Amino acid sequence: MAVFTDENGNVRSEPMSDENGAPVLCRSALAARDSMIEQLCALPPIATALDAIIERFGVDQVAEVTGRTRRLIVGRDGRQVLQSRSPRANVAETRDFMDGTKRILVFSDAGGTGRSYHADLAAKNQMRRVHFLLEPGWRADAAIQGLGRTNRTNQASAPLFRPVTTDVRGERRFISTIARRLDSLGALTRGQRQTGGQNLFDPADNLESTYAKEALHRWFGLLFAGKLEAVTLSRFEELSGLRVEGPDGGMVDDLPTIQRWLNRILALPIALQNGIFDEFLGLVEARIDAARQAGTLDIGVETIAVEHYEVLTDTLLRTDALSGATTHLLELEIARALKPLRLKRLEELYGFSGARQQLLRNTRSGRIGLLVPARSLLTDEGMRVARFELVRPLKHGHITADQLAESNWETVDPTEFRRLWQVEVDDAASNHKRERLHLATGLLLPVWDKLPSDYVRVSRISARDGRSLLGREVPLHCVPELCQALGLEDEHAFSAEQIVDAVLGTGRPMQIKSREALTLKRSLVNGAQRLELAGWSVSRLDWYKTHGCFTEIIRYQTRLFVPTTSAVAVLARLVG
Repeated sequence: MAVFTDENGNVRSEPMSDENGAPVLCRSALAARDSMIEQLCALPPIATALDAIIERFGVDQVAEVTGRTRRLIVGRDGRQVLQSRSPRANVAETRDFMDGTKRILVFSDAGGTGRSYHADLAAKNQMRRVHFLLEPGWRADAAIQGLGRTNRTNQASAPLFRPVTTDVRGERRFISTIARRLDSLGALTRGQRQTGGQNLFDPADNLESTYAKEALHRWFGLLFAGKLEAVTLSRFEELSGLRVEGPDGGMVDDLPTIQRWLNRILALPIALQNGIFDEFLGLVEARIDAARQAGTLDIGVETIAVEHYEVLTDTLLRTDALSGATTHLLELEIARALKPLRLKRLEELYGFSGARQQLLRNTRSGRIGLLVPARSLLTDEGMRVARFELVRPLKHGHITADQLAESNWETVDPTEFRRLWQVEVDDAASNHKRERLHLATGLLLPVWDKLPSDYVRVSRISARDGRSLLGREVPLHCVPELCQALGLEDEHAFSAEQIVDAVLGTGRPMQIKSREALTLKRSLVNGAQRLELAGWSVSRLDWYKTHGCFTEIIRYQTRLFVPTTSAVAVLARLVG
């Protein structure tokens, strides 16, 4: 470029030309271009997913049911050979897979029409299908139709679906559409909320849910206030073409819809796209976690597979005057077969050599756990909440950095960690987990408003012998209120052990039937959870202390506690 000064004194530039009028090229730029082309041409070609799978496992193991008439395969001599395929090839490949001759099946929209690949009881190959959903595309109905090819009636086992995405966060846009369509499909075809086809997707996968829409509205507010780290307001409006700030300097009333916002995010650079999605998903997961802890998260019908169950009590709640249909409250004792996470599988999933991973042991309970990093949550004020995933032999959950600092988890050396993990696995594999729950079943619509509004969980209890029960779970502390609302105050009497377990487990207070209107609740005192009695009479304070209770003066107020170590025995004496 030739630099010159115009008549106004401004420095400008224009393409430089030689005496013949030909453009003058920069030799260093030409050399850099030639070097880059040379390196690109030296790179090996990137095979498509289908060709890569066939090349990796071979045509003897992979059944291809697509619309291709020709394909490149690797011959016995190691060279690529062009193979022609007749229209009958799909029929033969399907038969080989269903007979078990070939263990891997790859099918596309073109090759999946009118065929079934499920673990049919009439087929030789009845192994459980693991269905990888690759490149779902924009059409959610086509993806749902493909998922239905491996999940049909008369099958030996239900398939395991695995949606595949890369580390580009924008691909979650496609998974979200499929999750939303499956939500509505379950409600329309089954008449019940079987979310995501038996919980195929996590609630956070549906980016068009109520939680996601609330999170997006808050995301716009944080963007307008300049509290986001990934992008500023001016840059977002410039790159996306969406208007957030109005002419008067405030936020516009008609903010972009979540579908439009998701589509525009896909056009942004990958690094910026990932940063925006991380902050947005932090808001979404914060809302979903809050709903899950409150018991209001609607996850549809959840199937609980148990070894067996026993109906301890059956209380008739209501009989419909017209149809004669009944509503029952069942007290069940269920036995689940524990399926611990094996040490070998743990190492395959997470490994033990990560710099950000921690091997932990709880000094109070003696339990073991692996701490791995997780996505941070984002509060409505724009503050990041550091969070970790705590993986344990029988369960896993999330814990914040503040909760971790206040807990009793401490690091342990790898040798001791492996030993303690294996001890928990061996102990869990030889035992069944027994628990009790209350299930409202039968005609529920007339009593739906009487059931606890802060705990909405519909479950199907499915036993190994084929028996099943469908109903809505009722927490133990809500049973007295339900019975009282339906005029059944004296129908249920809970043991001291049940009351203690319910209060310690849920943190919800429960009333105790005694001479006084006592309430047992869980209180945090000096960093430890205690059982506290409320509603006691001062004149009977010595009587409570003689039966095992103890007092403590906190902020000039006398409070009455029940020892947690002997709470069942003390509570039994108080009730008796």
